Amino acid sequence: MLKHNPTLRYIVVRGGWYLLTFVVAVTLNFILPHMGAGNPVDIIMARVTNVTTTENARAVEEAYLKEFGLVETDNRGNLLHDTDGKPVMTPLWKQFRNYIAMCFKGDLGTSFLNYPKKVSEIIRQALPWTIALQLPTILLGWIIGNVLGVLAAYRRGLFDRVFFPLTLLANAMPFFAFGMLLMFLLAIVVPVFPAMGGYAGNLTPGFSLPFLVSLGYHYVLPFFSIFLILVGGQAIGMRSMCIYELGTDYVKYAQWLGMRENIIIRYMFRNAMLPQLTGLALQIGGMIGGALITEMIFSYPGLGMTLLTAIQGNDYPVIQGCTLLITASVLLTNFVVDILIGLLDPRVKAGGTGGHQ
Repeated sequence: MLKHNPTLRYIVVRGGWYLLTFVVAVTLNFILPHMGAGNPVDIIMARVTNVTTTENARAVEEAYLKEFGLVETDNRGNLLHDTDGKPVMTPLWKQFRNYIAMCFKGDLGTSFLNYPKKVSEIIRQALPWTIALQLPTILLGWIIGNVLGVLAAYRRGLFDRVFFPLTLLANAMPFFAFGMLLMFLLAIVVPVFPAMGGYAGNLTPGFSLPFLVSLGYHYVLPFFSIFLILVGGQAIGMRSMCIYELGTDYVKYAQWLGMRENIIIRYMFRNAMLPQLTGLALQIGGMIGGALITEMIFSYPGLGMTLLTAIQGNDYPVIQGCTLLITASVLLTNFVVDILIGLLDPRVKAGGTGGHQ
């Protein structure tokens, strides 16, 4: 069936590679957090204040170790101890097996730092903040950047000579570096906007006017630290594509016929749009992990801050949950884009399956 259906063969081959990539990513996602020093249960024990004796402390610690699957138990659920009386720790491969089984059930585990809060609940609270920051930024940056790129390519002159170096500068600057620059200029040197947080600390989240005003006020710097970089990158890409289109026969013929500028720009924009649409799809897919460092810089309450807090506290389940979500979203979007490009362009499909049969 696959031999006589190149489209299905292309999808299966690409899907197999992405599945293999996902398996490797999940394995690394489990192993890397466990390479850190220290026992994360110690973090929970440090917060326990109602333990009065050493025996009680040991019982509470062993209960936590058992609940998180970090120690071995017998058939009755009792902890196994070594000759020194210490609990026998579960081998890493068994922890990995249990982790995979829990992922298939949709259970990402319990947070160490926010015990007994579930990881899925923590991610569900942080994810809307990340989407609210990233999605409008990506869409507006894509639209405005492409429009400016078309104008720079078609009009040229002074507009392009001033605009193009600025876009190159913006595109070459990392998100976090530009974010720190904006924070220094507009929150420290000239304290116009707040430097940290998603809203004022004395307000309770809700649909009240003071909270919404504070929300917008804190939104400005993180938004522009990402938006201006995205505009520069999209404008450079669209400018290059439009310059190529300007040299094609149909544009020269339309200009020779005396067609209006807006009609020529519209057709040129449409033909140069396919690579930009691919980039948009990839950016939306990578939105969850797109600019997490920016969130960390501004202490914005999204996945970035959640992940940073988890790393600082050795909160393995939260680290694994965040990185698993980021990995899955990026791989899924790349796979969908690959399939769409293969369906739209038969040359890609033929090349991806070993050529024509």
